[in-house]
Amino acid sequence: MNIELLAAGTKPPAWIATGISEYQKRLPRDWSFDIKEIPVSTRRKGEPVTRQIKEEGDRMLAAITPASLVVTMDRGGKNWSTEELAQNLDRWQLDYSKVQILIGGPDGLANDCLKAASESWSLSKLTFPHFIVRILLAEQIYRAWSVLNNHPYLK
Repeated sequence: MNIELLAAGTKPPAWIATGISEYQKRLPRDWSFDIKEIPVSTRRKGEPVTRQIKEEGDRMLAAITPASLVVTMDRGGKNWSTEELAQNLDRWQLDYSKVQILIGGPDGLANDCLKAASESWSLSKLTFPHFIVRILLAEQIYRAWSVLNNHPYLK
């Protein structure tokens, strides 16, 4: 299973990158979790954010691989348990060669990105810093893999 996170933002701090790398290394060879950073648009004082959101959305949509499953991270999305995430991943790997998860910039995801998604996922009703979401996703994907493979990580 190939999972790619399309994240609007910049290179994360070293401690975040180290944490993500740890979970990437724990996944088996036939599972991958990669991050592609999508540049955020320049914010200009007094300018409405709609332009920036659209530009970031256009960049994300251009990075989507044809025939991949698109999942958005959105507060309005479904709040899955780890077991439900594992079931989804198990189902997705049968139907798709790649899953692409979209995280918007500081002002959120473009409506076109939300419309392009087959699934919308919410980690919580809380708002998290985007770098924290990256490491949470890496850990939850590893945890879901552990559920599917009866790995002792869960205990």
